[in-house]
Amino acid sequence: MSDIRKPESSAGVSRPLVIAGPCSAESREQLLSTAVAVAEAGVKIFRAGLWKPRTKPGGFEGVGAAGLEWLREVREQTGMKILTEVATPSHIEQVMKINPDLLWIGARTTTDPFAVQAIADALKGIPIPILVKNPLSAEIDLWSGAVERLSNAGVASIGLIHRGFSTYEHKSYRNAPLWHIPMEMKRRFPSISLLCDPSHMGGSRALIAPICQQAMDLMYDGLMIETHINPNEALSDKAQQITPAELKLILQNLIIRENSKEIEGIGAFRSEIDELDDELLKVLSRRMQISKEIGEYKKQHNIPVFQKERYGEIIQSALLKAKDMGLDEEFVRSIIEAIHRESVRIQLPPGGLNVI
Repeated sequence: MSDIRKPESSAGVSRPLVIAGPCSAESREQLLSTAVAVAEAGVKIFRAGLWKPRTKPGGFEGVGAAGLEWLREVREQTGMKILTEVATPSHIEQVMKINPDLLWIGARTTTDPFAVQAIADALKGIPIPILVKNPLSAEIDLWSGAVERLSNAGVASIGLIHRGFSTYEHKSYRNAPLWHIPMEMKRRFPSISLLCDPSHMGGSRALIAPICQQAMDLMYDGLMIETHINPNEALSDKAQQITPAELKLILQNLIIRENSKEIEGIGAFRSEIDELDDELLKVLSRRMQISKEIGEYKKQHNIPVFQKERYGEIIQSALLKAKDMGLDEEFVRSIIEAIHRESVRIQLPPGGLNVI
């Protein structure tokens, strides 16, 4: 699989590739006025949603195929490349009438392997780059599976869009970043470009700039930012859209760190981290060996594998220590839960039910 080409600036810096435009195409006037302003901000690729599946019926679900000609006009008037989201083979059939430059698959679609396969089949023989948003849930195999389905269908140019993951906890972000998942996707598919969607991730205009900077610090290739000529009047996702002027300011203030002499300076820190990681693995190995021995003891004395009171004590003790050590409590909780799951698993007989 080849990656999506990243346009180089006059200075030769290829990051970030920027895609911007409104969440939804609402009218010809809204789309064209936004596009002209976005182009003036230096953006080369313009996005707009035509089909907008909503969680509940009754909301604005997009203008559909009526917006195709508006997108064509955007390209003709501004010279920007254009792309929109597709969720069905019918969408692909309709949108190909204007020969879009790229397409993207949304998070809801990526979550459904049947839908991804139908799109992959519809794209056979169509030489167009496809961007794939992460699925709603934090299941990396769904994301990588979508990439593999498209690749198997002959799609040669594929990119990734990290828009965050839905969780039960409602905290600072609309969709939790879970940065380790896109990092693992880059490990699995090193030649594929990775873009960040700070709009859906943050769900708030105030979070777009810091998320963009964090993505650049993590060596993302680009950004997809929802931009509207009048965000407060947007028909969908108004809270997370920014004006073209705000977009320009965010892009101007981005600090782009490339692999250079600055990176070389962290070599000593990395070596120390590598040593600490080795120690952690050795401790975990010993921890699991003891768990196996405990499992044998429980089996011999007919003791249940899972003991709720003991589990609660372990969690509470770890959280108290985490607080004293200045560690994030949720981070420590997730580690202890993972360790305990593995401890229970290796104590269960073959085919036994993992109760955690």
